[in-house]
Amino acid sequence: MRTPTTDRGRVLLVLALAAVVTVFTATVPLLRDWFDLRVYYGTVHTWLHRGGRIYDYHVPGTTYGFTYPPFAAVSMAPMGYLGLGTAIIAALVLNLAALGVVLRILAGPGWRRYGWFGWALVACGLALFEPLRDTFSFGQVNLLLLALVLGDGWLLSTGRGRWAGVGIGLAAAIKLTPALFIALLLLARRWKAAAVATAVALAATGLAALVVPDASKFYWTDALWDTTRVGRLDYVSNQSLQGVLARLGETGRPLWATVVVLVLAVWAVRVRRAIVLGDWIAAFALTGLTACLISPITWVHHLVWLLPSFAVLVRAGHPRIAGALYAVMCTSVVWLWFDDSSGIDGFLGSNTYTWITLGLLLWLPTGQTGGSRLILSRIAATTAPAPSTAAATITAVSAQPGPSSGTTAAATGTAEGPDLGLARNASSEPTGSTRPAAAKPQSSSSRASSYTVKPPPA
Repeated sequence: MRTPTTDRGRVLLVLALAAVVTVFTATVPLLRDWFDLRVYYGTVHTWLHRGGRIYDYHVPGTTYGFTYPPFAAVSMAPMGYLGLGTAIIAALVLNLAALGVVLRILAGPGWRRYGWFGWALVACGLALFEPLRDTFSFGQVNLLLLALVLGDGWLLSTGRGRWAGVGIGLAAAIKLTPALFIALLLLARRWKAAAVATAVALAATGLAALVVPDASKFYWTDALWDTTRVGRLDYVSNQSLQGVLARLGETGRPLWATVVVLVLAVWAVRVRRAIVLGDWIAAFALTGLTACLISPITWVHHLVWLLPSFAVLVRAGHPRIAGALYAVMCTSVVWLWFDDSSGIDGFLGSNTYTWITLGLLLWLPTGQTGGSRLILSRIAATTAPAPSTAAATITAVSAQPGPSSGTTAAATGTAEGPDLGLARNASSEPTGSTRPAAAKPQSSSSRASSYTVKPPPA
């Protein structure tokens, strides 16, 4: 399919796609009523204005409360001086800004060449991506954390390494999953950045301990180890390896721990190869995939960490594979097994997003840049990629040219990642709502929830 060649045709196409996206968003994906934001809002208001304890708060009518480290609550303190409506608007603005940062980093220095038409197609495609839909409608923070982590990659790539590690450290203090990126810095022998990230994470955690000592003690000695506070392990929205095991009836920790060790071993081998090849965007993508797999609970909205992987696939010359996988993750397919995930079909279907994540970890291309030049040349010829599939929208964001000359790289002694552009020298180295919640507060439908439908056992 050829894209329109006139501005009028492009405007009409974008309007048509926007209408389709609007209809799809209003029907297939079900809204989450800002549930997670209301958890944050209520926790902060109860703590600041009513003298309540952070981990004692629950959204009225539910058993759901705050589950992040204490520093997350401290960093959300300004929310305590806003109305709920204002807090929702602020969350939307922050998530949109974070998405803009992520796209700018993944698109690379040639982002302007895609023009308004290319970016409009990207916006339509991203609006269909289930993890992003959930992130916005829950009022979640994972997109902000992704922007912080990728921001460190940008700092390293532009010679501003003095501050590299700050974003990863803050992300790890807000939520534990991004701490795996500190291990990435260690594998890459970026000792200073790893030290900065560790110091920032510890300093932020220490600050929280000073501000809310009781909550800090409770979290690190009790709440951290109690996954029932977050939700049922076997719930279909849990697309981690622990979720797969739980849906098979295996909830013991020894087997899960063994699987985690194996996955970490695969990650270390693959990410080290990507680093040696100077392919930093692949290294960051592989780390995000692994963090989702090894976390005890990875709700669907956590899978925004897969976005860099689609950029890697397109850059490596596999836009059709990227488009197919992306399209699957737009369908909410796992919810077909909401009521019953037994049998072969349940095992395969209810874990669809986990299989995609695992497959990407095992087979994501590293060190390949030729495909990006081919895609870029096509984009330059047509102004924007064909909009008929999700692959087209991802292509517009992610395709980047590889190094212009291997001779240049050899002469300077550097290897450059083609998307994040991280230069590597050869010698070195981010709801006190009082209104009653619905019986299933995360959705207007019984199928759509990222937590438990039944309250977890006491």
